Amino acid sequence: MTQPLPMANEPSEKSRGVALALAVLLGPFGAHRFYAGRAESGALMACTLGGLGIWWLYDVVIVSAGELRDAEGRRITEWETQAPERRAELSADALAELHALRTEVAELAERMDFTERLLSSRAPDETRRVAPPG
Repeated sequence: MTQPLPMANEPSEKSRGVALALAVLLGPFGAHRFYAGRAESGALMACTLGGLGIWWLYDVVIVSAGELRDAEGRRITEWETQAPERRAELSADALAELHALRTEVAELAERMDFTERLLSSRAPDETRRVAPPG
C-alpha cells in the first residue's frame, strides 16, 4: 500500500487563478494537473478527455473551491502567487539625478506660475488692441 503524501499546512506556491483558467479552458486535456505537478493524473485525464467530461467538471469545482493539491500535497488556495518582496536600492548617482530632476521640475513650476500671473495681470486695454477702422 502506498503512503499518502504528507499534507503541509502551508498553501502551494502555484496560483489558483492560473489553475482555474487552465481547468476551464484546457481541462479535458489535464493542463491544470500538469501545472500542479501531477503529470500522471494529467496524462490519464488527457487520454480519457477528462473522463468524458465528468472528471473535468469535478476538477473545475475542486479547483474553484481551492481543494486541488499539488505534487507535494499542498492545497492550491492562493489566487495570486506571492512575489518575493524586492526592495530596490538606489545608488548615490541615481539619488543625485532624482534630486536634480525634482529641482528642475520645481523651477519649471515656478516659471509657469509667474507666467500665469503675468498674463492675468495685464490691463484689458493692452490685451485687446483693435485696429482703427479705415
